[in-house]
Amino acid sequence: MVSKKKLRHLIFISLAVVIGVYFYTGGSWQTNHSKDVHHSTPEALAVKFEYLSKNGNSACSADFTKAVERGLQDTSIQGSCCSPMDFHRYTEQIEGLKKYSRYAVIPSDPYDIDSELAKELAAHYDDMLTSEQQGVYDYAMENSHEKGPCCCKCWHWYVYGGLAKLLIQQYNFSGDQIVDVWDLSDGCGGAGEHAH
Repeated sequence: MVSKKKLRHLIFISLAVVIGVYFYTGGSWQTNHSKDVHHSTPEALAVKFEYLSKNGNSACSADFTKAVERGLQDTSIQGSCCSPMDFHRYTEQIEGLKKYSRYAVIPSDPYDIDSELAKELAAHYDDMLTSEQQGVYDYAMENSHEKGPCCCKCWHWYVYGGLAKLLIQQYNFSGDQIVDVWDLSDGCGGAGEHAH
């Protein structure tokens, strides 16, 4: 039998943990580009999915694209923009992106992207590439599921197009690596590719 003193102690600790988690997340998942998603437990990932799938601010519109390029007030771009998120696909993407965790410029979660990083990456979209580098980029355009960084020329297209150019220029990424990053970073939602 648990004494009243032990019971009060357990209740106090439980309450402290709940309050700590609440303040850590700030009432939401704001730590998108931190690497903690790479070390998340399946339970924590499920909680994050639940939040992102119901509380996103991502939009597939020209106005939102311009807002990303100017810099958003929000600290993160969260959720999907076209279709509802799919948990199985989400976990595949998070797991797949772990292999790129050493590259700080690659968002670890395509449904929770730091808005400052997004602005920086979009600024690289107009970077000029050498002919050899352009060949790598063109290969990725031809071979990715979406036939580009995204299914349409929204904010995600410019952010991940800029990311690809940065990865090609600074890290000598191959066309196949860019294809892999783009396919794993699809932010449209749904269970698979969305090419159209």
